[in-house]
Amino acid sequence: MDRYDPAQVPDPEQWLALDEQERIRLVEVLHRTERLKLPNLKAHAAFHAIVENQIAEGLDSVVRAMARLERQGLSRHDCVHAIGWVVAQRLYELLNAKDPDSPAVAKARYDAAVGRIDAATWRAQAHS
Repeated sequence: MDRYDPAQVPDPEQWLALDEQERIRLVEVLHRTERLKLPNLKAHAAFHAIVENQIAEGLDSVVRAMARLERQGLSRHDCVHAIGWVVAQRLYELLNAKDPDSPAVAKARYDAAVGRIDAATWRAQAHS
C-alpha cells in the first residue's frame, strides 16, 4: 500500500501489515496534498490511523457506526473524523480520570460513545 484515500476502505490485510508509523505517514501525506489547515497534522493523522485500525480489525461498534454515519449522509472521510472525535474525547477523559476505568469498562464506554455519535452531532461539533 503506497497511498491512503479516506474515501475508500483500505484492504484490511494490507493496512494492518504496515508499521503504525507508516500508516500515520500515509494519512499525513494525504492531508498535506489536500492542503488542509489542521492544528496538529501528526495528531490528526494518528486519530485517522486509530479509526482505520479499528475498522480493519473489525471492531463491531466502529464498523456499525461507520455504516450508520454513512447512511446519515456523511462521507467516509467525515465518518472517520466523527469516530476520531469520539476517540479523542475518550482519550482525554481517560487521561484526566482520577480513578481510571478497567480495560473492560473503558472499552464498554468507548463502544457506547461510538454507538451514540450521529451525523447531526458531528456536523454541529465540526462547525463550532
